[in-house]
Amino acid sequence: MIISTAEHRERAIQGALEAARWAPSVHNTQPWSFAVSGNEISLRADVDRKLRLGDPSGRELLISCGAALFTMCTALRCEGVEPVIRVLPDPDRPSLIATITLGEPAEPDERVRAMGRQIERRRTHRAGFTDLPVPERLVEGLVREARDEGAKLTPVRAPVAVAILAALTQAAQGAHAQDRVLTLEVIRWARPPGGSRRDGVPAEGYPRTAPPTDPDFPQRDYAWRHEWGSQADLSRSSSVGQVALLTTTGDTREQWIAAGQTLQRVLLHACAHGVSAAFHTQALEAYHLREFLRHELCSDEYPQMIMRLGITFDDKESVRRSLPEMLQRGPDRPAPGSGRSRAGVRN
Repeated sequence: MIISTAEHRERAIQGALEAARWAPSVHNTQPWSFAVSGNEISLRADVDRKLRLGDPSGRELLISCGAALFTMCTALRCEGVEPVIRVLPDPDRPSLIATITLGEPAEPDERVRAMGRQIERRRTHRAGFTDLPVPERLVEGLVREARDEGAKLTPVRAPVAVAILAALTQAAQGAHAQDRVLTLEVIRWARPPGGSRRDGVPAEGYPRTAPPTDPDFPQRDYAWRHEWGSQADLSRSSSVGQVALLTTTGDTREQWIAAGQTLQRVLLHACAHGVSAAFHTQALEAYHLREFLRHELCSDEYPQMIMRLGITFDDKESVRRSLPEMLQRGPDRPAPGSGRSRAGVRN
């Protein structure tokens, strides 16, 4: 439907905000808030939800916000309006990630509609996959989608490279397990069974016990010292799946946001074909491990995400905060002493 009236535009904005709630984020922290002024939506980073130990630079926070940005734009396109995006439009307001202005009417194509249908269906997987292979044609299509969005998705096919990534993940997870303060930060976002909070990782969102993959890509220990987790039967779900790296040529705030937009584009296309993703960011939170990975496996590009793609029949629920909790009133306040630079603009 082409949007032509104020009523339709208001509905499009509301739909975009509702859709953004379902974007992926580190530990399901949902580190964003929104404000609306006329035909413009502001996406803001909620720094109170930042991982101060695991993500001191805010890289993962901005990747999460980038995923929310792409989700909103996809929802707007599905409603028949082309968004005009300004990324980091005001250096005096560093928490203002982007503004989205409703642009010209535009009929969405089937590819956009397919992505829009997956926004609320997509789920993060936290275990092994079935032995069903991810079609090579789909993998190559995801590579093209990432390239068109401004980042690079590289399927990791060499067994030795997969083993290196698994070993780095094991090393990082082992080190994290020995750091009590870091562990407490992670389990801050773990939710006990029957909990009422609508953020973080619910106990139903990961298995209580799961067979290790070969090589093993360990998950976060959300159930630290508790017997939480789903009791779903995953005895036949121990395949690694297709390992992939998401990289960017630089490591700026703009490129972190672009990585998040690319990630969500890839995830929605994968979901439309019945493929889920599991994420492993432990090694990327350790500077020396991330640098080793950059130089040895990423051709000096910056790794922004380690993921596994695969097929699973483990259907699970997810939790999201309500939209009123995410809406912010009033203008952002400029940061003291901040300078100005030209904002990035994406159409």
